[in-house]
Amino acid sequence: MSRVLVVEDEAHLAQGLRFNLEAEGYSAEIAEDGETATDRLLAKKENFDAIVLDIMLPGKDGFSVVEELRAARNYVPVLVLTARGRPEDVLKGFAAGADDYLAKPFDLSILLARLQGLLRRSEWMRSAHAPEHSSASANGLQSPNTGDFATFSFDGKTIDFGKLELRANDTVVHLTLMESELLRHLIRNDGRVVSRKQILEEVWGLHEDTDTRAIDNFIVRLRRYIESDPAEPRHLLTARGVGYRFLANPETR
Repeated sequence: MSRVLVVEDEAHLAQGLRFNLEAEGYSAEIAEDGETATDRLLAKKENFDAIVLDIMLPGKDGFSVVEELRAARNYVPVLVLTARGRPEDVLKGFAAGADDYLAKPFDLSILLARLQGLLRRSEWMRSAHAPEHSSASANGLQSPNTGDFATFSFDGKTIDFGKLELRANDTVVHLTLMESELLRHLIRNDGRVVSRKQILEEVWGLHEDTDTRAIDNFIVRLRRYIESDPAEPRHLLTARGVGYRFLANPETR
């Protein structure tokens, strides 16, 4: 039975979520504010399989909760609930380390589907590294569960999409899920320009205009991870006025 922590200060909504989650076979518990959530997750080190987290909380908000969890290397899947679902808030949540989002008011069936998706993804991450689940390929490993690569190697670096890690020599960088998904999308389109609009729609599922500086901020962070000199990138290039292009082997292009 999956254990879910609902972090929500509106008592009627929190109780309703717990009731419906338990009706679906989950074990659900409630934290009324961010301080209580981080105390249970970090200080007391309670184990949960997923977190349903409201952004607008009294005191410590949901963004801060996610940031503290990820800074402490706690990577429990987090589904954030946003009051208006503004793209800026969604991208801020992703930048903090959230795994998915849902705008209020929401349909219960959609929330359950999103939560199930996060739990399935976590299970795949745990199983993707078992020897029987992988086979070697030119650039990494292929996962039969997704038909996509589980790892990708280039220029002395290896990205492990299952563990959300980038390894280079003796250094390991832990990626957020959305950093990982953005890298995967760019790598999948190796050599091709990917527009900012494509990134918003195909990586983050946003279909309205937003400030594309949020995407640029993600790119700045990714360059710090993968480039020897982020100021003179070789692998993650800007297509001015359009978007970005990834090159695994820039010498051949």
